Formats: sequence, structure tokens, C-alpha cells
Amino acid sequence: MTSTAQYRHKPIAIGSCLMAIVLFALSSCKKEQTGDPIDPRVTPVQVVKNLEVVQTVNGGVEMRMRAPEMRKYSYITDLVEVSYDLYTGGFSVNAFTSDGELETRITSKEAKHITTDGKEQWLAYGDVIITNYIKQESMESDTVYWDRQEQKIYTNCYVRLTSPQGMMQGFGMESDEMARNAILLKPFDSYTIAGDSTTILLDSLNFVGPPVQRF
Repeated sequence: MTSTAQYRHKPIAIGSCLMAIVLFALSSCKKEQTGDPIDPRVTPVQVVKNLEVVQTVNGGVEMRMRAPEMRKYSYITDLVEVSYDLYTGGFSVNAFTSDGELETRITSKEAKHITTDGKEQWLAYGDVIITNYIKQESMESDTVYWDRQEQKIYTNCYVRLTSPQGMMQGFGMESDEMARNAILLKPFDSYTIAGDSTTILLDSLNFVGPPVQRF
């Protein structure tokens, strides 16, 4: 009788051990899932330090871009794939002529390269300064967009343009990407230096100004 009782209890003991193992495994799996999920909207999939990109044409440097840090983001929201590169800590682009001469420089605090939904867009923002060294002209704004396909830069923000001929300011600007022919859309309170550079002609247009003013 004693032997039979022991034999009947053995399957129960084994079953209890298996149940304990299963419960432990399930408990372990639950603990692994308690961590906070990664939010791809604020977590970059790639980080590059001291980035430098050089674009060449026929062996000559056409464009040189630098940034202390580039962060790449990629995620899906509302069934749309969002992808962009964020350049932080300062951003600069130097553009050269076919002879290798530095013609245009763009600097800003940050920049973003967006490639969402098959569309490409660049924007620089935060103390944006665009200088054309050949024409000795510069423009300052808070945000400037760069359309590489159309080869133009533009903004709807406040813009200040300076050159050896004087200063212009206003809202809205369009230009080719080398900043050779900037156009202020709504200029105001501008001045030009006439003749021997001793006469200053003031132009106080009370914000609106003429429809288009070329610089």
C-alpha cells in the first residue's frame, strides 16, 4: 500500500513542477515588457558627429556642407512615412563657382532636410545669414527654404539685405540658390547710397512698399 501511494503521488509532483516553470516563464516575459517603448518621433535612428559632405562636379568642388551633429529620424504616422535629417549645433553650406571660387555661404543655428512622402525640402532656421562674396551682398532672416529642384531660395519672414549700395528690409524674399538676384516682396524703410557715397536716400514706405523691389 505504501508503494502504491508513492507511485500515485509522483505524477502530481511532476505536474506541479511543470506548472511552476510555466508560471515563472510567463512572469519573466511580463517583466521584460514593462519597459517604456521607444518613441521614434523623438529618438533618432542614426546620429553622425562632425558631419562634412562634399559635392563635386567634373572633379571640382561644387558644394561643401558642415554640421557638428546630424540626427536622422524615420517613423510612420497616419499611414505616412516621415523621414528627415536634423542638423544641430550650427550649420553651414559653401557653394563654389565652376572655377573653384567661393561664391555663396549659408549659415544658421539649425537646418532640416525633409524627404517625407517622396518630397525633398531643405530649410535653415535661427540667425540665417546668406552671403554672396562676389557681389558683396548679404541677407539675414530667421528661416530660409531651399528648393534644390527649382534651384531657388525663399522665405516669408523678415529679411534684411545689405550691399555696397545700401540696405533694404522687408517681408518675403525670392532668389536663385546662389543669392545672385534676391527680390524683396514687401520692402520698407530702406536706403541707398548715391553718387560719391556721401548722400543717403531714405525710403520710408511704412511697411508695405511697392509690389516688387529688386536688389
